[in-house]
Amino acid sequence: MRLIDLRSDTVTRPTPAMREAMFRADVGDDVMGEDPTVNQLERMVADMFGCEAAVFACSGTQSNQMAVRLHCIPGDELLIHESSHICNFEAGAPAALSGVTVRTLGGGGGMLDVSDLEGRVRVNDQHFCRTQLVCLENTTNLGGGKVYPLEQLQRVSAWAQAAGLKRHLDGARLFNALVAGNYTPAEVAGCFDTISICFSKGLGCPVGSMLLGTAADMAKARRIRKLFGGGLRQSGMLAAAAIHALEHHVNRLADDHLHARQLASGLQQLNGITGIASAIETNLVFFELAPEVGTAVQFAGAMRDRGVLIGPMGGQRVRVVTHIDVSADDVQTTLTAAADALRQGFRDRPVQGKGPFSR
Repeated sequence: MRLIDLRSDTVTRPTPAMREAMFRADVGDDVMGEDPTVNQLERMVADMFGCEAAVFACSGTQSNQMAVRLHCIPGDELLIHESSHICNFEAGAPAALSGVTVRTLGGGGGMLDVSDLEGRVRVNDQHFCRTQLVCLENTTNLGGGKVYPLEQLQRVSAWAQAAGLKRHLDGARLFNALVAGNYTPAEVAGCFDTISICFSKGLGCPVGSMLLGTAADMAKARRIRKLFGGGLRQSGMLAAAAIHALEHHVNRLADDHLHARQLASGLQQLNGITGIASAIETNLVFFELAPEVGTAVQFAGAMRDRGVLIGPMGGQRVRVVTHIDVSADDVQTTLTAAADALRQGFRDRPVQGKGPFSR
């Protein structure tokens, strides 16, 4: 039985055309700067965003932590939303790898605005951490796939510059934001000192991320990548997948957003499901199960029995994610399975597995 996997967009598999591009990739030693396909990808992405340079990395966690290490020294502090991936799902890396304190802030939809940040920069005193960096996430993950308005990015950017802070964007799903938000890569890049993007989510690549910034910063970031164990050799095969995705998989993200809205609309009609956002902006759908129905983990087990994998986030909360491997027919199959699971009941089902799914 084929499983419909809605746990995350990280589960995507390379298409046949992407596999062919990987097979035919021209490769060299990337640590020596001699992999032509990696070099091509880095130039391609830097030009796309209007940045001076880019560095290919193994994962979004790695590229984010390269940025933290680049902008901060041990004892510094970064400001970030309390639901962000950097502070929740990167294994305490800011502290472990860079000696950096994470100061979390609230804000609707996983987003920060100037009103959330004002008054949070510590005074210059030997007793305190030095507030050095602001990190945003676009789209938001636990915030429900929300897209920052460009005006809000520009507002936060101007505030951070005036406060003397560096600015980093976790753009794990930035291409979803670009498609839904109707702004350009260069407009976003103009708001930040560094940006990380991910190729292994909606773009459908097996591996890969990228950090973008100035040439001077990326030279330092390349050294940090090596320090963190991320120096790759013949990685052109991975870069070829990313090039193919950028050429063929960006515009189709709108299909994923449509499927997410269709899924949310259908789930809203089912008794026992609540808490779906009134507007689904990208490819993430969160919902709550009524307590009398059962837990998220129990529901996930019942759905798996029906050929659908979903993401229990703990308690009653569930996340489902649409992506390149999920069709319109899969959405309808999922809704049929959910209706059947709720009708049959699963409250007495033994609890197996756990959540949350971080990405």
